[in-house]
Amino acid sequence: MRTLQTVALLASAVGAALMAGLFCAFSYAVMPGLARGDDRAFVQTMQHINRAILNGWFLTPFLLPLPLLVLAAVLAVRGHSPGALPWIIAALVLYVAAFLVTGTQNVPLNDVLDKVPLDSAPDRLREARAAFEDRWTTWNTVRAVLHTASLGALLWAFHLHSAGMRDLNS
Repeated sequence: MRTLQTVALLASAVGAALMAGLFCAFSYAVMPGLARGDDRAFVQTMQHINRAILNGWFLTPFLLPLPLLVLAAVLAVRGHSPGALPWIIAALVLYVAAFLVTGTQNVPLNDVLDKVPLDSAPDRLREARAAFEDRWTTWNTVRAVLHTASLGALLWAFHLHSAGMRDLNS
């Protein structure tokens, strides 16, 4: 069971790292780059990105850490690395919070922007962008911070878990 917990912690950390990296990159590179373009280019690019990202390469590291963190917590409760339990719970809470930000903030904004026809009048494109850009970027940064914090908690949990394994082998 300790091996299963190790795998669950490592896979969750990889997922959290991938999500933190993706959302951080949007905060410090993608959105500032798009901010330099015109309204039509902004709307079109975000529509393309938001459609393209819904694939297994995104969904696997985005969704898989949730059940794996629950599994790691259950194993810790059952006596496998109990010292890591508070950090596993912290990682889970932070990951769930980031997941909820995505579902309640970023995705609804994506859905509204997706309905804007690219052949709309320039005023309509400007309004759509104005309703989207700052709010989406703010919430994206929040989820980047939450995923990064979740990763930190996971790395500490893994450290405690590994130390416990070394103690058992001594």
